[in-house]
Amino acid sequence: MVFESLADKLQQTFKKLRGRGKLSEGDVADALKEVRLALLEADVNFKVVKDLIAKIKERAIGQEVLESLTPAQHVIKIVNEELANLMGGTQSRIVIASKPPTVVMLVGLQGAGKTTTAGKLANHLKRQGKRPLLVAGDIYRPAAIKQLQVLGEQLDIPVFTLGDKERPVDIAKKAVEQALSMARDIIIIDTAGRLHINEELMQELKSIKQTVRPHEILLVVDAMTGQDAVTVAEAFNNDLGIDGIILTKLDGDARGGAALSVKAVTGKPIKFAGMGEKLDALEPFHPDRMASRILGMGDVLSLIEKAESNLSLEKAQELQKKLRKEEFTLNDFLDQIEQVRKLGPLDQILGMLPGMGKIKQLQGMDFDEKEIKHIIAIIRSMTAKERRDPSIINGSRRKRIALGSGTRVQDVNRLLKQFSEAKKMMKRLQEMQKSGKKGGGFKLPFMR
Repeated sequence: MVFESLADKLQQTFKKLRGRGKLSEGDVADALKEVRLALLEADVNFKVVKDLIAKIKERAIGQEVLESLTPAQHVIKIVNEELANLMGGTQSRIVIASKPPTVVMLVGLQGAGKTTTAGKLANHLKRQGKRPLLVAGDIYRPAAIKQLQVLGEQLDIPVFTLGDKERPVDIAKKAVEQALSMARDIIIIDTAGRLHINEELMQELKSIKQTVRPHEILLVVDAMTGQDAVTVAEAFNNDLGIDGIILTKLDGDARGGAALSVKAVTGKPIKFAGMGEKLDALEPFHPDRMASRILGMGDVLSLIEKAESNLSLEKAQELQKKLRKEEFTLNDFLDQIEQVRKLGPLDQILGMLPGMGKIKQLQGMDFDEKEIKHIIAIIRSMTAKERRDPSIINGSRRKRIALGSGTRVQDVNRLLKQFSEAKKMMKRLQEMQKSGKKGGGFKLPFMR
């Protein structure tokens, strides 16, 4: 999970602070030492950490905080605000041209994920009602053009290419002419990268910049490279001039040093974050929401946005009707699991719920993606009749289902038992809603 190790350390530090009631300057200083160490261990730039701690200390040792009835909460609020400011304060959007098309140029080193990010960005903008055109400007990497064409086919987005014989600057220039004739309002140019920054690469990118005058130059960097990502960002900004950054593989970066350092070092905002391999796994970067996640306060706004864009209201209403009539089947159960999976990996969803990390530790829950896959395989190995009426699933049927799903009979038994318990709980919740009472929650089968 993104920022996992940093989040754990900071939350532990503030847990100790909360237990102290009134705070002295010494209490705050001790807590900030731990915050400083946690940030350095998360691979945050040393100068960035030094400046951040100085700002927090200046605000946290004020009389208003020390004399407050809830001083620990004041300190946490200050850390939250300063972390958000460190990452840019508020969301930074792509600048859309007043007269289309808007030209977006993606740059970066080889292996950062530029081509895949071009597809993800095009998909994100398409879902916002834009008409993007992808441009294959990387003529050097084998299969780069083909990769972009495959992505374009998957997303039903046109790809402009002149093969690998034309100069990238000419490809970019002709792509703009093509976009105008096709009434495309966004052009996303995928450019070549190198294993390291060199003069030849920069000169080529400068030529494209001078010729097509992009409205946005976005640097794609791999978050998992930590401080190397920050160094690369600084070099590209100094040589080329960039407008923003896209951090790829942020979901795999447990430390988060690049995300916390890059804006402070370059002065350029993080505009998007890659949060997975799927083509819809590119998210606008919200510094304030990310700071809240780090401090265990959750990110409910992002969760709501994910739900609104991925979950079907019609299906939710249909399920409610079935629950009222007690017609909830394994087909509905499977549908609900797949709906939830559309929101993304479970650990990411849980990170958006306030205090969920702490509850997980307290109750020893294990949210197992592998377990979900087993459940889906088991239900898909059943016949339509078995899904409608699980009571007919006898011993021989259980063996067949286990064999078909690549699981054990015990796994099938456990799923059937959990489904039965879930039905009973849903029935009780329905009855409580009718009578106006409140009921507790229950564990889904993938929450151990």
